[in-house]
Amino acid sequence: MQRRVARYTLEGVHDAEVSVHPFSTEDDLGLELRRFRRADCDDVVLVLHGLTASSDMFIMPEHRNLVSFLLDSGFTDVWTLDFRMSARFPYDAETHRYSLDDIAHWDHPAALRELREHVGGRRVHVIAHCLGSVSFSMSLFGGALDGITSLVSNSVSLRLQVPGWSRVKLAVGPALTEYVLGLSCLDPRYGDAPVMTRGWMLSRAVSLFHRECDVRACHMESFMWGSGRPAMYSHDNLDETTHRRIADLLGPTGVHYFRHVRKMVAAGRVVRYDPSDGRHASLPEDYLARAADIPTRVLFLTGDRNHVFPGANIVCHEMLEKSAPGRHELEILPGYGHFDPFTGKNAHLDVFPRIVDFLKRNAA
Repeated sequence: MQRRVARYTLEGVHDAEVSVHPFSTEDDLGLELRRFRRADCDDVVLVLHGLTASSDMFIMPEHRNLVSFLLDSGFTDVWTLDFRMSARFPYDAETHRYSLDDIAHWDHPAALRELREHVGGRRVHVIAHCLGSVSFSMSLFGGALDGITSLVSNSVSLRLQVPGWSRVKLAVGPALTEYVLGLSCLDPRYGDAPVMTRGWMLSRAVSLFHRECDVRACHMESFMWGSGRPAMYSHDNLDETTHRRIADLLGPTGVHYFRHVRKMVAAGRVVRYDPSDGRHASLPEDYLARAADIPTRVLFLTGDRNHVFPGANIVCHEMLEKSAPGRHELEILPGYGHFDPFTGKNAHLDVFPRIVDFLKRNAA
């Protein structure tokens, strides 16, 4: 039976002191760290969501979630970051021109400064998903921050590659959404919009091509991301409660980020969106140029059914292996896609132990 889960609930994490730590970026956005603490720990873990998601994907009450698993595994000081891509903030539903450069240059370094105010010089490990992983990898390998002991990167990092249909959507989608449909964002909840509004009609049109389930928000997620039915995950991997409330976990987003993703896909590697933008002049042109000098060990994760960034982390691992042989690791997750390595009902059996093993081996 499907259970009811309140939006933005913290009920998925038990026996932890929860505190909220707001901070601001240099371009005047208010962001938020949330701390789940049972005891002081020499190894602090920071967890990052991806585009359209939020920290809620790591504290889901319908199954054993990542934050709880980390706490139970001896990592008793876990932090989550909601940066400007978070569904908890209004920024993604606004008409904006943010790029991943803004996040790499301003969000992650500011978050680490705030975190260090509370944990001092303890070892910091980062677990990052989707474009949270891309932007954090840009910060790390681009020299915008340091002092990270290890990084777990899910699905995609410094190399982006997408299916053919996704290339088409990246090419025409932003302009079509903003200038033809007149929408400032794409929202998986369009299926619940008033009848005959633009969002409602878009949702109905998308659902014509997705007969794999009866959840319109699931159809919109596939339209917004990747290629497949569904694109983001395997239905069999999700608890039905998760499937039904997918719009709580993956919210609306403006489409300008897609322009930056398209440029990176075309380049075959991570690049700045606008090299002439002097605000980000300190970010490098080539994020792999100093790869051998970055001591942080990286575990690259990817599902073998990843229909959003298929094989991207496999290729990225191969690229980094050339500059730093033996430093980084790769785990291919059988039966998993892009989003379900963290939100799947059995992720605590199939995925989280691999992450904890990597963290423990890099904790000493």
